[in-house]
Amino acid sequence: MLENKNQAKTSLSELGEFKLIDHLTKHAVKHHKDTVKGVGDDCAVIEDTGLQTLVTTDFLIEGVHFDLSYVPLKHLGYKAVMVNLSDIYAMNGRAKQITVSIAVSNRFPLEALEELYEGIHLACNSYKIDLIGGDTTSSTKGLLISITAIGEVSKDQCVYRNGAKANDLLVVSGDLGAAYLGLQVLEREKQVFQVNPNAEHELDAYTYLVERQLKPEARKDVVKLLSDLEVKPTSMIDISDGLSSEVLHLCKQSKTGCQIYEDKIPLDQQVISTCEEFNMDSTTIALSGGEDYELLFTVKQEDFPKIKANPNFSIIGHMTEDTGIVELVTRGGQKVTVTAQGWNALGDD
Repeated sequence: MLENKNQAKTSLSELGEFKLIDHLTKHAVKHHKDTVKGVGDDCAVIEDTGLQTLVTTDFLIEGVHFDLSYVPLKHLGYKAVMVNLSDIYAMNGRAKQITVSIAVSNRFPLEALEELYEGIHLACNSYKIDLIGGDTTSSTKGLLISITAIGEVSKDQCVYRNGAKANDLLVVSGDLGAAYLGLQVLEREKQVFQVNPNAEHELDAYTYLVERQLKPEARKDVVKLLSDLEVKPTSMIDISDGLSSEVLHLCKQSKTGCQIYEDKIPLDQQVISTCEEFNMDSTTIALSGGEDYELLFTVKQEDFPKIKANPNFSIIGHMTEDTGIVELVTRGGQKVTVTAQGWNALGDD
């Protein structure tokens, strides 16, 4: 909950915009020497390193992307940063700086924004990211967060979505479906609370799922792992909207098709057991769930020996000549055409 009625709250109007920015960013730590100037001037200044610069932006809107009845503000700040860093790592790059812009209604006291920024600073310090600027303004619609991440990659190591070829192997990091199920668990708990505010939360059996939803980790480690293995993916994307959507993106950009093998999709045991409890199909959840922020990439066949035994990766299929056609090969050997069923940012729901 946002308000603790026993604790005095500080109205944002008491500070004004510039004092608020100074207050929220005073703990920002500089991790990179090419950050010449961060917060405090008309622009941030980043020294040109001669590498390719990566820039990505994401918007998170209260009531669309998050529900503050069960999302702690500290976790929200952390997750908002992860969402953007994941895109940088999906280009095989190194994330270095972020800007943070927020629009906030007058129902939020200063202490609420301090909690949000605590999560932002934690993410920056954990991932060695410099917070270099942003903006604050008022909102009539609750809380809106826009983060821009800046990174770098050498020209010969940059990986796009359009480089996959037929017979390339399709590989995913980590496991899939947990974040979506975590959301379902939290939504169920919210409904229970609305009926009975005194009911005890029963989340112990779902700790992994809830953590994957509330505090995901961007896969910075995968970029280093691939470099250490001397593997450069032929294409790559992060899994934000669901496996099926992301595979279709790779196929469209690369002008290929794909076959995914159902029995190769990595699932955590908690995902399997919770799908059984909720009477959901675990394969459908993995394909359509979204918000896993794992990395999905393709590699050449000759790189198979380098990654086949690595516990961080699962080879789940291969690319084909059938442009735009994605098929799921079921455990029974049937081929089912896959369509995108993941998150639609402009949907009506």
